[in-house]
Amino acid sequence: MASIPKIPFNVPCNVGGELRYIAEAINGNQKISGDGPFTKRCSEFFQHRYAVAKAVLTTSCTDALEMAGLLLNLKPGDEVIVPSFTFVSSANAFALRGARLVFVDSREDEPNVDVNRIAEVITPKTKAIIAVHYAGFACAMDEITTLAQSRHVDVVEDAAQAVESFYRGRRLGTIGRFGTLSFHETKNLICGEGGLLFVNRQEDVKRTEIIREKGTNRTAFFRGEIAKYSWVDLGSSFLPSELNAAYLFGQLESIDLIQNRRVEIYNRYCACLKVLEDQGKALLPVVPNGATINGHLFYLLCPNLSVRTQLIDFLKSQNIHATFHYVPLHSSEYFSEFHDGRVLKNCDRYSEQLVRLPLFFAMTDEMVDIVCSEVLKFFSQV
Repeated sequence: MASIPKIPFNVPCNVGGELRYIAEAINGNQKISGDGPFTKRCSEFFQHRYAVAKAVLTTSCTDALEMAGLLLNLKPGDEVIVPSFTFVSSANAFALRGARLVFVDSREDEPNVDVNRIAEVITPKTKAIIAVHYAGFACAMDEITTLAQSRHVDVVEDAAQAVESFYRGRRLGTIGRFGTLSFHETKNLICGEGGLLFVNRQEDVKRTEIIREKGTNRTAFFRGEIAKYSWVDLGSSFLPSELNAAYLFGQLESIDLIQNRRVEIYNRYCACLKVLEDQGKALLPVVPNGATINGHLFYLLCPNLSVRTQLIDFLKSQNIHATFHYVPLHSSEYFSEFHDGRVLKNCDRYSEQLVRLPLFFAMTDEMVDIVCSEVLKFFSQV
């Protein structure tokens, strides 16, 4: 019997044009530091496609979130509401500004934040709500923005996993005051490490340029708007290398090809594994009302931690790499002593029961079928 090939959890996407553009950047006798020709092309691509006031490329989604924290003028004592079931960057960016983090629970039916739990913890000190679109599925943005507007609170969308996803016809990242994307190697579109900040209000554009350029008005200087530039605000070095931007531009040329293939893989998983849900053995992802699928990741919800652990171990024995996801931030080693004691039972449940299966652009239908076959074999024995 032929052995099952090794199937990794992720393989960084490469569609063919990336190396050509990197070579062009190196051999073009132009700058390869930040804001070269490819950086501008990538930013303009998103600015036009997403119809935002400004789209700026950054070194990571983490840095894009940190820029949002600066742009919000957060001060010590301000409160920021963050879902607990998320990556630490969603919180770090605002903690670094001295904000008090208030973590809230996920919905019972899917990992995105529960708007009702947000409403319970808003206070006059609340300055922002961080809406994290888990697995590329949209949060309930109508409810979140309505609540935020009624309390004069800003919304920042952490759309790290949600490139090309929509909520009721609107692109994720364009609904809040600010939105962010990630181009880390595990995401749909990649450049190794990279990110992007969507600025959705024209009045925030000028300061965004300053913060991104170490707090200087250097961008305005290069446009010929001022005679010299100087330090005018807080900021940092958020500009990515031109080499990263060149790689990303090679991906943007094939954005529809990449997205369509990832959605195909996601749908194949759903079709193959729906029987587990029918049999009450595991749950498949829930697509929220108004949301679309972008094929970022596919997960199963096991009945308990023991089954999840056994499934991961079984797949590993078959040379298939599956993995869990976040430890809830409210119970993390760093934050647990600061948490106010509220029980966030759904976050805990997803942390213990959710398992992510391999999903990457180069994954073949045969690979998907092998993973599904082994998953079904495991559950037939549980």
